[in-house]
Amino acid sequence: MSQRPEDNIRRSSSPSDLKITDMRIATVGWDHWHFSIIRIDTNQGISGWGEVRDVASAKYALMLKSRLLGENPCNVDRLFRKIKQFGHHGRQGGGVSGVEMALMDLAGKAYGVPAYMLVGGQYREKVRMYCDTPNEPDGVTMGERLKERISWGFTMLKMDVGIQPLIGVEGALTYPAGMLPTGDRTHFDKMLNLHTLQHPFTHVQITPKGLDMIVEYVAKVRETVGYEVPIAADHFGHIGIDSCIRLGKALEPYNLAWLEDLVPWQYTDQWVQLERELHTPVCTGEDIFALDGFKPLLDARGVNVIHPDMATSGGIMETKRIGDYAAEKGVSMALHMAGTPVSTMASVHCAAATENFIALEHHFSEEPFWSDFISINGKTEKIIKNGYIDVPTGPGLGFDVNLEVVKEHLVKGSGFFEPTPEWDNANSWDRLWS
Repeated sequence: MSQRPEDNIRRSSSPSDLKITDMRIATVGWDHWHFSIIRIDTNQGISGWGEVRDVASAKYALMLKSRLLGENPCNVDRLFRKIKQFGHHGRQGGGVSGVEMALMDLAGKAYGVPAYMLVGGQYREKVRMYCDTPNEPDGVTMGERLKERISWGFTMLKMDVGIQPLIGVEGALTYPAGMLPTGDRTHFDKMLNLHTLQHPFTHVQITPKGLDMIVEYVAKVRETVGYEVPIAADHFGHIGIDSCIRLGKALEPYNLAWLEDLVPWQYTDQWVQLERELHTPVCTGEDIFALDGFKPLLDARGVNVIHPDMATSGGIMETKRIGDYAAEKGVSMALHMAGTPVSTMASVHCAAATENFIALEHHFSEEPFWSDFISINGKTEKIIKNGYIDVPTGPGLGFDVNLEVVKEHLVKGSGFFEPTPEWDNANSWDRLWS
């Protein structure tokens, strides 16, 4: 007799009676990074794992605990709608998104199916990774680093290309004195925070000399790497749209996979202008929360590639919705990711379930311990193999967290999944209408 779907349900779990009893957090990190890993416990002894987005506050998740206690985590969509109002763009989406990952993990474990099955099923058995590569001083060095990543099996790449190497070079940039984040601070207005000042307001422009320097940099990269492997570009700097257009046109001969985050995502009209004037795909989305935030860009056809970070965009189910909506507009979806294997594997489930997905980002190819945070089928080994991650087939997110590795990488001041009774109650009327 063939196996029935209901035969896979964990008989030790009664999904209809499952209740959330606790939420605890441990924050891990290295270098300038930190990541808060969420554990949601239940009355039946199963726990779900999620992760607040990189360098975000754990409190974005903890404040949701009082809204979840006593609820059945299998009601993922209803609970997401309940807590969605507490998410926002950028890192502020990290709490809602991390909790949704943990709910999907719990629901999958309760029903004995992988998380991707809960959002419609599987389009692929392995997920392509693209490897991010930070700034290098010259194009040959960057090219050699990219070639190294190709030797590791990566079939898509990304590099930083921007104005940072031009700062301090005479005649490369035109800007009002004090409007660069580094360099001469004599004229700097201490009331400004240049890291939060949006591109249109900096009035930093690339000169013809600066443009030639960036073009030469990218030309050397392509000369070193070749043209077979797609290379995307990111981190251009806080320059206005006119400099972005001139730069984008100058880089067209080098066949870049996409130009990412040229201007802030909020400026839909500027993205439409970029998409119309450039002949290289343009891409944004890592700081946008929920489908509602993506719709203006997609409706206006302002991007060629949408780029949510699942730890901001709302978790697995909401990001699947974003991908499906983009597909209706003829737009593909890559996924931004700079997290531990917990949020990475949650992204893998979303990617497995989304037809128009192309590749998932990986930031930490040079951290030898990165894979050690989790084990799959009882084994701790390299998660990324020859540039891909195999989609787990186990229930929920399909992994176990290696608690000893978490302890080894706790950031100073973080507890190890300590009790959080101070977040059990919220004296708050959350309704958004009267």
